[in-house]
Amino acid sequence: MFIFTIILTGYLTIMLPELYLLAVAGLLGAIVGSFLNVVILRLPDRSQSIVFPASHCPRCSATLAWYENIPVLSYLILRGKCRHCRTTISIQYPVVELLMALLSVSLIYRFQLTLTAAGYFLFCAALVVIIFIDIHHQIIPDVISLPGIIAGFLFSLVSDAVTWQSSLIGLLVGGGVLYAVALSYALLRKIDGMGGGDIKLLAMIGAWLGWQSLPFVILVSSATGSIAGLIAMRSQKKGGQTRIPFGPFLSLAALLYTFFSREILYFYHLYATGQWP
Repeated sequence: MFIFTIILTGYLTIMLPELYLLAVAGLLGAIVGSFLNVVILRLPDRSQSIVFPASHCPRCSATLAWYENIPVLSYLILRGKCRHCRTTISIQYPVVELLMALLSVSLIYRFQLTLTAAGYFLFCAALVVIIFIDIHHQIIPDVISLPGIIAGFLFSLVSDAVTWQSSLIGLLVGGGVLYAVALSYALLRKIDGMGGGDIKLLAMIGAWLGWQSLPFVILVSSATGSIAGLIAMRSQKKGGQTRIPFGPFLSLAALLYTFFSREILYFYHLYATGQWP
């Protein structure tokens, strides 16, 4: 029993700092997620600022008290309704907060407390904003993607996760591939099949993750997007006129690669060397 107590104490001594760090990372992620909800709501409207005014109910415009702005908890305590006008609060708010908390914890677990984790935190936050704005408005704001391309290349200069050569090739090829696809589709069908925002987004993904990520991102996003498109065609009954945003599928594939790049590259190697079973 004494030996077991010593082992347990030693284990907790090692694990508690790590658990504390993960808890702090989750809290930080949730707080940032709360701010991202503001960005998602206001950024598409050029007449609004993402800083001013303070958080308020979009229906009755009542300014929210601090205790109405606690990530996730406020939503649960208020039972998903505004305290002032009782309007239903979108489930998107706690979803974004929980998603950023999960991503933040996963980044610390995957990359530890490093500059790489901090950089990819910004990258993940940008992708989350893009996902929800594209779903609601079918646009990918240039104010995110264009600075994101530059930030991704600068990130490669200080991070050991991706080289600057890989980043440069990634942003050039990423943007070039989708531009070629969009141009070919437009020439053949005489209509635009892909927006310029998707092209810039893939260039941004290539800048942050390197050119090695592009086969996976393109394959996974195309497969999942095609499935979603077929479902949408069936439900909307618009045939070839059905339009769905492609940005969320690119972003989700990029998030998967961010966390599982080592495993994905390992399978690349098996396939390239003929060792795939």
